[in-house]
Amino acid sequence: MDPAAVPISEVEVEVDDDIFTNFRIGSEEGWFVEWTDCNENDLPRKKFECEIGFEPPIFLTRTRLGWFINPDPLHNISRRLIMPTVLLLIVSLFIHAIEPGLVDLRIISSAIAGSVVIGPLEYPRLLFYTFPLFLLPLIFRTIANFRDMARQSMINENPYQEPTFTIDEDMGSPVVTIHGFDSDISLIRARIQVGVASPERSTILYSLGRSQFGQPSPGMSTVLSEKRVSPGDEVGLGVGESTPMQSTTKKSVILEPLRIMSRSQWVSDIEVGLPCKLCMPDENWPGSIYSSLIAIHWEVILEFEQNDGRRIAWVSPIIVPQSNGFTDIPIAPVISGRAELSDL
Repeated sequence: MDPAAVPISEVEVEVDDDIFTNFRIGSEEGWFVEWTDCNENDLPRKKFECEIGFEPPIFLTRTRLGWFINPDPLHNISRRLIMPTVLLLIVSLFIHAIEPGLVDLRIISSAIAGSVVIGPLEYPRLLFYTFPLFLLPLIFRTIANFRDMARQSMINENPYQEPTFTIDEDMGSPVVTIHGFDSDISLIRARIQVGVASPERSTILYSLGRSQFGQPSPGMSTVLSEKRVSPGDEVGLGVGESTPMQSTTKKSVILEPLRIMSRSQWVSDIEVGLPCKLCMPDENWPGSIYSSLIAIHWEVILEFEQNDGRRIAWVSPIIVPQSNGFTDIPIAPVISGRAELSDL
């Protein structure tokens, strides 16, 4: 909640060739990611050895490559109903506490005042009107989860044919050419998005001088020992689920948001076999880079429409070349960690 209070994780790594352009995303008063050259005047940092390259690691290709869907719209409806239904329940209990005076002043009718006896207990009569409304968010959430589960199982069991395309991964104006896709879906639009992937837990703990199985650093949770739920939960960098209910045995088809992420505008004028120029995000992002602490991840999204009118998207990582000069994004574009709130 307060990024300025979280300790900054810093390490010093050796790079053989000067192939990575320096960049800074955000500031030390907020969320902050920086890749910069070391100099003699810097404070001493822990030296760290890790692989640094341009190819996305396995955990990203496993979770961010393939077919994905948007969470059911009932998730957002459920969230919007939580606040009013809770307030309604509190108000009904408060009214019940002052019911005698309200009835005497004829503000409310005696028909809704008083209590109902069920067994040895009495329940406020108003709760029989307000409590069912209080349960609506839970009911909508349950329905949405079952819908998501059913659709995930359907896609995992009978996936569409992978679309074939080529993309000119240019920093200024990437061009995509769609060669073919499944005949049961129709291409709607495409865009590019870029974000900062979750760092590895072991690297953060090492940089902060903490032990692997000791007390977590501020801002980190403990590691889940059983199944993987999401990258943030697996490494202990996030608390709570990032995507709605998903299958425990199959790949999730709801794309998890990267906490720092930017997206380009959708491009709709796409025809099979013809090159199409895609937009780039508004911010001037650095090129692709992957390390255990900092990972800048680019991906292209091709959105299709199914025969039933629902949307499904193919997500594929792309390798964007390094920029010519220093890249600076003054304010980190932080988005919601919840998939249904992040407008993916």
